[in-house]
Amino acid sequence: MISLPQKIYPVVDTALWVDRLGSAGARFIQLRIKDLPEDELLAEIRAAHAFAKKHGVCLVLNDYWQIAVAEGIDYLHLGQEDLDTADLEAIRKAGIRLGISTHSHEELTRALACKPDYVALGPIWPTRLKKMPFGPQGTERLTEWKNLIGDLPLVAIGGITLERLRPCLEAGADSVAAVSDFTQHADPEGQVKAWLAEAGEAAP
Repeated sequence: MISLPQKIYPVVDTALWVDRLGSAGARFIQLRIKDLPEDELLAEIRAAHAFAKKHGVCLVLNDYWQIAVAEGIDYLHLGQEDLDTADLEAIRKAGIRLGISTHSHEELTRALACKPDYVALGPIWPTRLKKMPFGPQGTERLTEWKNLIGDLPLVAIGGITLERLRPCLEAGADSVAAVSDFTQHADPEGQVKAWLAEAGEAAP
């Protein structure tokens, strides 16, 4: 059975967060950066990659598949719109593992045709961070997705807090992603430890 590096999956927008959350024990972190000039973007990704190596973090880069290939990033996460232009053959040839977002049965079918290493379903609950064309999926949809994809890992994302972590895992998610519950918390490092404890994983 394929497995993901960790049941908790922080999503962050700067390299500094990879350093902070990685030092606290997070081992599966997505870097999602929007609207940076190309030189600043590359510098931020390289810094995040360096911090990931320092802490033993499996870094997931969102969107920028060409940079992921050039820089040897562990994982790449693509949205449905990214599949229109991504070179999946080049990504696979580089040995990069691939995650794909899904929000509907049609998108799941398309994602599975790409032979991903995991699929994400969201938003599970309403989220303030992204304007979504899809309504909340609910944990019941996680169970449905898991039954459809079998051993392929499933990531839950969207509106998830520490209190909602366990219901997602019990519904079938293999890993649970969150943004603001880490980056907007008064004690982000402590929150990583709380999530690890709730997920039944010891801090590294």
